[in-house]
Amino acid sequence: MTSPGAEPATGARRAGRGLAAFATVPREVFSRDHWGRAPLLSRADDLPPPTHGFGPDAVDELLSSRALRTPFLRMARAGATLDASAYTLGGGVGATIGDQVSEDKVLREFAAGATIVLQALHRTWGPVGASARELAADLGHPVQVNAYVTPPANRGFDDHYDVHDVMVVQVTGEKHWQVRPPVLDAPLRTQPWTDRREAVAAAATAEPVIDATLRPGDCLYLPRGWLHSATATEEVSTHLTFGVHPWTVRHLVDDLLRAAATHLDADPAVRASLPVGVDVLDAGTTADRRGAARAAVVAALDAVPDEELARLLAGRARAAERAAPLGVLAQHAAGERTGLHGWRVREGLAARWEGGTLVTRVARVAVPDADRGAVRGVLAHEVEPGRLPERVLRRLALAGIVVPDDTGGEPRRG
Repeated sequence: MTSPGAEPATGARRAGRGLAAFATVPREVFSRDHWGRAPLLSRADDLPPPTHGFGPDAVDELLSSRALRTPFLRMARAGATLDASAYTLGGGVGATIGDQVSEDKVLREFAAGATIVLQALHRTWGPVGASARELAADLGHPVQVNAYVTPPANRGFDDHYDVHDVMVVQVTGEKHWQVRPPVLDAPLRTQPWTDRREAVAAAATAEPVIDATLRPGDCLYLPRGWLHSATATEEVSTHLTFGVHPWTVRHLVDDLLRAAATHLDADPAVRASLPVGVDVLDAGTTADRRGAARAAVVAALDAVPDEELARLLAGRARAAERAAPLGVLAQHAAGERTGLHGWRVREGLAARWEGGTLVTRVARVAVPDADRGAVRGVLAHEVEPGRLPERVLRRLALAGIVVPDDTGGEPRRG
């Protein structure tokens, strides 16, 4: 689906830790036997030590010092989500915001058995965000992260299924999980479990296929649709859920139909008015014209070039995640004095070339012919950014495409 006018800007994907931090089976086995098909329980003894940088101190800092607002926090007890007013307050003097997290209210609800859910943790806790980006890069699918903190002997949610795959990582305490087969295989985002409450409740009485307690460092992979519930044991349980939102054939279908509709607008026969006196309430009107309409749609579908479909899917990919964070003032200062720094390509750009324009999640940059080869080399990690001409390096820096290398890279020479 690529073309010379819209090809990926980088070479082979660099996996980093990625999947290896979550699964004990080889990548090819996971892809063949588990991805989208079957759960996988991986014990900590067989995994590399987790490096997600999250624990009780992080929870307390987020709740007390980061001025979180809904929906970055929600709470649930006995299968029901609490109203936000149960755990939020106004921001006080100088902050006319009515839904900031109140650690005092959270404490009261937690003591009464409610689970704390820190949502979009990949946006609020740096080490978790780094792990999410590595997993997304390895799998090729977008990843978001929530944390679930459950008081002893409590359960936040009843049996349900998710419309995305999950990688569960137990952080502290223990949690007892029960997993059962789907009532609907591979559900889409438009097919939540709440539309099938009765079927889910009935399926939840069946014998579980996984009935296990997760301990710190253990990981559990669940494809979307698999029923699950989890109960903390005799101490506070904290786990991370890395939600993997798979790209599907349905995404391609939606994009193909969207592109075809644009092509149909260019067809005079499709734009033509129906005759005077037409009765649009008569089913025969549709039947008489169905063949011509279908033929026009088929022709439009066939007219959509591969590069157009690729461009639409790439647009989805750029919108689905964000690039690695950067400091605005520090980046601006570095961009003004490029020679004082070593440089590297910013992570998570989802970069592509559209002709002579470099398109990323953070900017569109027109690159002159004379510089395009060097920039391609930088994005493919074949050329050090510091070897770029000064004007090109500065432009990429101020566009947020290259960032100072704080891993020991040498300052730019020349």
